[in-house]
Amino acid sequence: HVPGGEVLGCCDWPAARARAVARVDGAVVSGLDVLGYPRGPVRSVDVEPLPSGYGVKGPNCDVRIDEFTIFPAVVKGPLSESLLGRAIGAGLLDVRVHDLRGWTRDRHRSVDDAPFGGGPGMVMKPEPFFAAVESLDPERGRVILTSPAGRLLDQALVRELSSEGHLTLLCGRYEGVDERVVDGLPAEEVSIGDYVLSGGELPALVLIEAVTRLVPGVIGKEASHQHDSFSSGRLLDHPHYTRPQEFRGMPVPEVLVSGNHGEIDRWRRDAAIEKTRRNRPDLSDERFA
Repeated sequence: HVPGGEVLGCCDWPAARARAVARVDGAVVSGLDVLGYPRGPVRSVDVEPLPSGYGVKGPNCDVRIDEFTIFPAVVKGPLSESLLGRAIGAGLLDVRVHDLRGWTRDRHRSVDDAPFGGGPGMVMKPEPFFAAVESLDPERGRVILTSPAGRLLDQALVRELSSEGHLTLLCGRYEGVDERVVDGLPAEEVSIGDYVLSGGELPALVLIEAVTRLVPGVIGKEASHQHDSFSSGRLLDHPHYTRPQEFRGMPVPEVLVSGNHGEIDRWRRDAAIEKTRRNRPDLSDERFA
């Protein structure tokens, strides 16, 4: 209950409960457990628990990820499902999603402004990003800004990031983020491909899932990701088959049901090379000639 107060922003969300920062009678009060906080003056805030496991760091947690975004709800669903949801629920992964607007200082909670030099669109301001990341000090971790202008996220970078104990992800919007965020924090720019999305939330989720798969204990069998595409250098994964043995006139390759594991391994290697040549000729080189 926040009588006559103003909810300024939400941090450590999603967590066991959403935690709000509010101004009450001119003083800033933090640690209020709320969900679905409104903006502006409020009379009260209802408390409702989030699903178990959100943002809860277990004793075996190897990786903490803080994500700053102006649209926390965009990432709520994926973090509660499938591999990510299980990893968070098991305490193997500590994910904390923060509303960037919680670090604005004006009554409109502005995060963007017109670009210097003119041009279309708006640019995200540096002040909220600096204040948000600095609020984590001295443990801000490795700071990454998702951006189409960044280093390409490949499996080698994913392995590198999975060895970090703490990642801080910044999600941009609009025409981009003030370059002083990259230069001053500093923040590394990382891209998930040569195309443009409306914001950095989905790329951040891609990065989180890719990293999470390599966290010990997340995948039951370590071999499950050791044979993934790109895990063996510049090769795609080999084709996979399951029952039925024949489907609409398309049989499973005989070697896969032969029981000869040496022949199966050779077939899979050859099939992976052929698939790489066909689908990603840019990855092929003389080693696979």
